[in-house]
Amino acid sequence: MRAMNIFQKSVVLVLGLASFSSCSDNKTTESVFPEQASFDCRNSTLSKRYIVGWEDGTYSIEHAESDHDLRENFISQKLDQIKHIDRDIYIQTKQFDSEVSNQAAPTNWGPEKIDADLVWAQGFKGQNIIVGVVDGFVDKSHVQLSENVISALQYNQEINNPQLNQHGTHVTGIIAADPKSGPISGVAPSVKVVSGQFLGNEGGGSLGDGIIAMNAVAAKGARVINLSWGGAPCADNLRAAMLDLSNKGHLLITASGNEGVNSDFNATYPAAFNLVTQINVAASTIDDFLIYFSNRGTKTVQLAAPGVDIVSTVPGNSYKSMDGTSMAAPMVTGSAALIWSAYPNASAQQVRAALLSSVDVPTNQLQVSTRGRLNVKKSLDALKAMLQ
Repeated sequence: MRAMNIFQKSVVLVLGLASFSSCSDNKTTESVFPEQASFDCRNSTLSKRYIVGWEDGTYSIEHAESDHDLRENFISQKLDQIKHIDRDIYIQTKQFDSEVSNQAAPTNWGPEKIDADLVWAQGFKGQNIIVGVVDGFVDKSHVQLSENVISALQYNQEINNPQLNQHGTHVTGIIAADPKSGPISGVAPSVKVVSGQFLGNEGGGSLGDGIIAMNAVAAKGARVINLSWGGAPCADNLRAAMLDLSNKGHLLITASGNEGVNSDFNATYPAAFNLVTQINVAASTIDDFLIYFSNRGTKTVQLAAPGVDIVSTVPGNSYKSMDGTSMAAPMVTGSAALIWSAYPNASAQQVRAALLSSVDVPTNQLQVSTRGRLNVKKSLDALKAMLQ
C-alpha cells in the first residue's frame, strides 16, 4: 500500500462563514456570529467549541453550552473586542502507512534533485532561520532532529502513539534532518524548527487548534511555515489567519493535495488561497513528471518538488519512505530557509519570487504556473541577482 498520505481519500469538512466584520458602530452579535453559515457543515462541528477571532488579531477557543449561551453570556459582554466567531470544526483525514524500515534508501534523491548540495557547498544550510511545522506529532528526540527541533508545541490533547502519528516527524526530517547524526540530510540541515501539533493519532484535529498553532509558531520566530494538510471546500476563518501572517511577512508553504484534480476548477484550502507570500506545491517524480495523484493547476499551484519515495525520519529513531504533496511542500520550505540563510534581509515576497523564477522546466512542461520543478541552487542565484 502506498505510504502515508495525509490528503489521500481524506474527508475534510470546514465551516465556511460570512465575511468578517471589522470594528464599527454597526457591529452586532449577528455580524460577528451569523445564525446560519454560508456553507452549512454543522455535522462536522465540535460540540461546545468556538473559534474566536479577536480585533487585536489573536485567536482563541472558547466554550459554551449552546449558540444561544455563547451569544447571551459571551458575545454580549465582549462584542467590541470580537471580530468574528466560527463554530469549531473537526478535520478528519484517512492515512495510509508503508512498512517501517530502519535503513534509509541508498540515495537521498530529493535534495540531490533540487541541487541542495550545491548550496550547502557555499556554506548555506539554513543557519539562523527558524521554520514552523504545523502538523502532527514531531519526535524531537529522534537522533537526526534533536539538535534542530527547538520547540514542540502541542495543541491536540491526545497521548501520541508514535506508531500512528508519524507524519509530522517525517515532514520535519525532510526540512531539517542533521546528516552528522544519521543516514539522511534535510534540505536545510542547520535550520531550527518550531513544531505546532494539532493533528492527532488518527490524522484528525480541530481547525481552531490549527489556527492557534500557526500563530504560535510564528510568534516563536518562524519565518517559513509548512502546512502539509488541507482539503477544505471553504475556510474563511483559516484564510483570515493566513492572510494576517502573510501581511506580517511570513512565507506560507502549502501542499496542493493528493486528489489528482485540477485545483483551478476543484479548489481545496488552504492550498488554493493564492496569498502573496504563499507557495502551493505539487509532487513530482524522479524523472520530472507530476505523480498521478498530485493536484495541479496553472493558476492555483505554483511549482513542483520531489514527492515520491521520499525517505525521512519517523518516531523511534526510524526511517520510512512516504509519498505525497505532504512530502513535496517541505522540500520547498527547506529551500526557502536555505536561500534566506544566505540573504537574511530579503523579504518573504523576494524569497518567493526567487523560488518561482528559477525552476527547472522539463520538456513535458508541468501543469503548474511556473511549468517547472524546484531548483534551489538557481533560486539562490536569482535572489542574489534580485538584491544586487
